[in-house]
Parts: sequence; C-alpha cells; structure tokens
Amino acid sequence: MNARRLRGLGLAFAVASALFFGGSGPFAKPLLVAGLGSLQVTWLRLAGAALLMSPLLFRYRSAVRSAPVAVAGYGLFAVAGVQACYFGAIATIPVGVALLIEFLGPVLVLVWARFVLRRPVTPMAVIGVVLAVTGLAFVVRVWAGVALHPVGLLLGLGAAACQAAYFLLSESTASVRPSALAACGLLVGALVMTVPARPWRMDWSVLASRVELAGHELPAAFAVVWIVLVSTVFAYLTGIVAVRGLSAPIAGGVAYLEPVVATVLAWWLLHETLLPVQLFGGVLVLLGAFLAQWGAPRSPVDSVGATAEGTLSGGRR
Repeated sequence: MNARRLRGLGLAFAVASALFFGGSGPFAKPLLVAGLGSLQVTWLRLAGAALLMSPLLFRYRSAVRSAPVAVAGYGLFAVAGVQACYFGAIATIPVGVALLIEFLGPVLVLVWARFVLRRPVTPMAVIGVVLAVTGLAFVVRVWAGVALHPVGLLLGLGAAACQAAYFLLSESTASVRPSALAACGLLVGALVMTVPARPWRMDWSVLASRVELAGHELPAAFAVVWIVLVSTVFAYLTGIVAVRGLSAPIAGGVAYLEPVVATVLAWWLLHETLLPVQLFGGVLVLLGAFLAQWGAPRSPVDSVGATAEGTLSGGRR
C-alpha cells in the first residue's frame, strides 16, 4: 500500500474513531436517566469492553510484566478515572459542556510542565492556555455566577485532570503495544471500578427496560451495547489504526472532532442545546487546547497527548 493511500486510510479511521468516541455520552445519558448510577454505567462499559478485548490481553499478557506500574496507572487514570468523572459530569450538565471541560487536559499538562517541572513553554502554548481558559469562562458563563451544577463542573475538571495524567503517563507506556495497552487498561479500569460501582447491587432490570433517544423508545440494552462495542472497542481499535496510518500529532488533531460530534449528537438524541455564547466558548476551548498541544515542549511529555499511541487511543471517553 503506497504512502498516500495509507494516509487516506489513516484519516478515515481517525474520523471514525472520533465519531465512535463522541457517541459515548449521548448513549450513556439515557441509562443514567433510567436509574443507573454513573459509576455503574462506567463499570458496564469497561467490563464489557475488557471481556470483548480479552483475546488481545491474553496474546500480549507480557505487556503487564514489562511495565506493571505504568499500565496500572493508565487503567486507573486514563480509563477508569476519566470515564467515571465524565459520566458523573453528564448526569448533571450537558454532554457537550462536560466534554469541552475535559478537553482542557493538554492545558493542565502545560501548567504542570511549567510550574512543577520548570520546563519552558512556547509562546504558542501560552496563547493556547489563554484561549482555552477564556473559552471555558464563556462555556460556564462565569458572569452568571457559573451557570452549571457545581458537582458536574468539578467532575468535568476531574476528567480533564485524569486526561492530563494519561498524557503524563504516555512516555512510560511507550514501549507497550497500543492494542495491549488498551486491553490491559480496560481490564484494570473494570477491576478498579468494581468496588465503588457495586454491580451486585445494581438494578439489572433497567437493562430490560426501554429508554428514550431522539423521541423514540429503544431497548436500554441497545444503549449498553453501543457504549461497549461502538464507543469503546471499535473506537479504540480504529484509533490505533489511525495513529499507525498518520503521524500521532495529526491523529490527535483529528480527535478534536469528538466534542463537536458529541455536541451534535446530544442536540439530536437528547435535545440538549448550548447557547451561542457557549458554542463560541467551545470553539475557543478547542482551539486553545489544540495550540497548547502543538506548542508544548517535546520533553518530558512528548507532544502532550500525542505520544506512543496518540490522543486517539488513550484517556478517552
């Protein structure tokens, strides 16, 4: 396969991955409305995906032995933490807003690099931070006294912090195969979430009920299958193919389609709308985060979220 065709295939898979990941929130929220807790929905997603990807885990089981601490941290923060915080956030605030807040992850990495690691940052990165923070002020409408549920806002920031932790862990997991890291991370995440989610106390009858999407009633089990199979397994695997067909920074840049997809799906499926001023703020957040990622120092956090597997295969919803 020639290089041009490979890049085209990589771009197609990158867009597909962003579409798949973007659908997790809109399909998970009806389950939350139906009575499942955010931790329970997170556990269902991780446990189901870990089960489906178990053949990869068995094949690359040596990955756990080669970098056990890094893989455990990946599963704890990049998988369990980011998804639990995100699903907890969308229980009280709009899907698009939660994802926009989460995409402040690259900005938090820059703050860490500058003030904790004492690394110099480029002017482009500084501009990106300013734009992202300004955009966040528009998204939450600070002049209205922060017009969002405080718990949802804090959980959204928690998701951003967990995403930043993934970026900071990327260097230490660079030696682990992408598919092995995804499979191991999902298993660790599912195990970590088992105790707080307490699936043995979950109302399993909800899965036999029906939920509303886009004004139509669908089986709740369909929503579960979607977030497990499409928004996790397919999303991770297409993301891995995308990074291999493109450079990691380009694949990571395409990933910024995800908040756009999630916002559009939330409008279509859940009838959630954002005010024009929030949409404007969202554009600033994404532009700022993108500039922060591209203007970040290349060491010790190699390209801030575009290392090894790139943004597409880790720290995602």
